Amino acid sequence: MADPVVSERLPGDVHWYDLPDDEAEPDETPEAPPRARRWTIGGKVRRAVRNSAAILLLLALWEALPRLGVVDRVFVPPLSENLVAWSDLLVSGRLPEHLEASLVRSLAGFGLAIVLAIPLGLLIGWYKPVADFLTPLLELFRNTSAVALLPVFTLILGIGETTKITFVLYACSWPILLNTISGVKTVEPLLIKSARSMGLGPVRLFQKVILPAAVPTIFTGVRLAGAYSILVLLFAEMVGAKAGLGYLILETQSSFRIPDMYAGIITISVLGLLFNLLLVGVERRFSTWRTS
Repeated sequence: MADPVVSERLPGDVHWYDLPDDEAEPDETPEAPPRARRWTIGGKVRRAVRNSAAILLLLALWEALPRLGVVDRVFVPPLSENLVAWSDLLVSGRLPEHLEASLVRSLAGFGLAIVLAIPLGLLIGWYKPVADFLTPLLELFRNTSAVALLPVFTLILGIGETTKITFVLYACSWPILLNTISGVKTVEPLLIKSARSMGLGPVRLFQKVILPAAVPTIFTGVRLAGAYSILVLLFAEMVGAKAGLGYLILETQSSFRIPDMYAGIITISVLGLLFNLLLVGVERRFSTWRTS
């Protein structure tokens, strides 16, 4: 019977049984010890504080400068007084009423802009004859301020809800439309050539390559439009409106209820921030195909 062959280990040889558990079983990630988890949580807290330091400084200055007499507290009340006014408006029901009116108008115009501008942008970006036909018209209107056209909307549509929603629709359509066109036109040409070499037809090419590659740029336009939907609405609500955050700000300013005016401004700022965070979450949901 032949002697068994014994492999001779050379210096530097590493075998699976020499490795620690985390290297021998790479697919199994052991749970972090409590101390490591505490460090992770502490790092997240420090990062959150660091990222919000500028906002915290602004709020502190807003509270301190009027009380120290650096700015006139009649025109710039301390933050605490504005928050008290905000609380009073909330309890009385006036703030929810104005907020609801603004949200309905803003979301209606914003939603219509998404439904209309994204398909049109895809069409213009993908089909050159359509782009050649519509580009001169787009260049004419893209350089015209939406706020400058508000009197035109008012003259044609009156001062009702249709004017406000249409005005938001017009203002929100441009960032979505232009970013969609740019997203389609700036797709990596190598991706298109590779897809065509694999036999993808125009429809499958658009579905599998063009549209996924354009998603990040499209969502950039959608996020810009989300901010516009709130900002331009304020102008529309200052003309012939009886409810809405824009009306609240104008009415409280004219009656010299300054803390109530700042309460409306704070509400708009928080609303815009939450809206942007929501759109960022939706963008991440639709962009999971990208590698980090």
